[in-house]
Amino acid sequence: MAHDTEVLVLGGGSTGCGTARDLARRGLEVTLVERGNLTDGTTGRMHGLLHSGGRYAVSDQPSATECIEENEILREIAGHCVEETGGLFVQRPEDPDEYFREKLEGCRECNIPAEVLSGREAREVEPYLASDVTRAIKVPDGAVDPFRLCVANAMDAENHGARVETHAEVVDLLRDGDDIYGVEVRHDSGPGTRDHGAAGTTEEITADYVVNATGAWAGRIGAMADLEVAVRPSKGVMTIMNVRQVDTVINRCRPKGDADIVVPHETTAILGTTDEEVDDPDDYPEAEWEVDAMIDTLSELLPILSESRTIRSFWGVRPLYEPPGTGTQDPTDITRDFFLLDHDERDGVTGMSTIVGGKFTTYRAMAEEIADHVCDKLGVRATCDTAEAALPGSENLAVLEDAMDDFGLRSPIARRSKQRLGSRSEAVLETEQANPVLCACEGVTRAEVQDAIGQSGSDLNAVRIRTRASMGNCQGGFCCQQLACELHPEYDEETTRTALDELYQERWKGQRHALWGEQLSQAMLTYTLHATTMNRDRDPAGGDERIAFDAFDGGTGGEH
Repeated sequence: MAHDTEVLVLGGGSTGCGTARDLARRGLEVTLVERGNLTDGTTGRMHGLLHSGGRYAVSDQPSATECIEENEILREIAGHCVEETGGLFVQRPEDPDEYFREKLEGCRECNIPAEVLSGREAREVEPYLASDVTRAIKVPDGAVDPFRLCVANAMDAENHGARVETHAEVVDLLRDGDDIYGVEVRHDSGPGTRDHGAAGTTEEITADYVVNATGAWAGRIGAMADLEVAVRPSKGVMTIMNVRQVDTVINRCRPKGDADIVVPHETTAILGTTDEEVDDPDDYPEAEWEVDAMIDTLSELLPILSESRTIRSFWGVRPLYEPPGTGTQDPTDITRDFFLLDHDERDGVTGMSTIVGGKFTTYRAMAEEIADHVCDKLGVRATCDTAEAALPGSENLAVLEDAMDDFGLRSPIARRSKQRLGSRSEAVLETEQANPVLCACEGVTRAEVQDAIGQSGSDLNAVRIRTRASMGNCQGGFCCQQLACELHPEYDEETTRTALDELYQERWKGQRHALWGEQLSQAMLTYTLHATTMNRDRDPAGGDERIAFDAFDGGTGGEH
């Protein structure tokens, strides 16, 4: 029986995109479907930490070893997505000495480079550390941009013939007896030209083999074919500060607990995290108090945080998995290792396997394992090269350091653009057209925005994850409308207004839990600007009709 594709990958997060890339590079015909944008689930809601493995060196050494191995690989193949910040596990007077020794020994047992610093030496690295910090362990943690890395994997998959279909939600698995042979997807009505089907319609996609890489949603997908995948989603809350208070990843060196890490990320710092098991990855309670509690706790390490401004908070869901019968009660005790579930071997149902568990740092290893498995199932003799092949944007990074005034941009803007684009900088930024900065907070230029629109269509949230436009201090208050203007003239007014509204809503979603002090003033300023300059509050201005802009454009005046 002929199928639409050889391999169908479900899920557009890091594991799904990494799997699509791996299989496509091996020469297979691949289709990936994702219900929203790429990174719409867990990947787009992680704290940006490139694990050294140090966090698991005591409690989960197999995971720690996987982390340091993949950490080193990602620095090589995804250099334009990684910032080599380094990390410190910091001890306060009340933190146990025994645990500090266990952490140091565990790092060395897992081949994680680890060096002990005195409190004074640690403060030389990070001056804002509390004065009573006694000592620290230095490890090769880093910061990684999950959006940039995920998109780069998808781009490479497409470059090798894959089809990447976003805004396509799986609503059913196609099963014939004991064989799964595809899925039914429903196309979203949201903006964007990446959708391969008309909005609101359904489509059946058949395949020789299906890979369930939907993370915390893997159980829901399995249930569509009466398969049990016992994922235990765990909620983590994170908070974004207005500036980078540190340039090094700061971890609290103590046994497990909430609010124990600060990750410098681009222009901000991300505070994390909590660990609470939830039943439904799409529907879990939001607790505003966690933001205050997190800042209070982490201020013990970095007192400056108590004086800093919070610009937004967000929630992610970890796709934790334990083999049946383990019976762990506390989600913090569940292994961060990953598991490949062969439903033929386990359940007697052919045509699909599930990859679950793991962490963002180990996504490439997860993709390699499931790709090896799929090739074995399909009788394909092809090897993995993703540990050596650079991702798009990370080839020949050395050439980017030659000059800071390339492309006629001011140095800081050139630096930020080249960090984001990597080796694609010249192709994107070398333009004869005017190239002003559209997002001042993140230094995003028109050329970058137009490049992202070319990739993602009218979906401005997809533009956001590709460029970081609207993700800075003002949270889109001064740039959202400029991004929308770049959709003209290719897209009509209705499409543009819808895209702008969806970007506003996404930006507001994380801000509404941080509205106090200066951030409340910032939100009110944004509202006032948008209401008065663009009529975003829909003030009828004396009538129900919209302002007759056509009349003004034509120089003929008008009633309004």
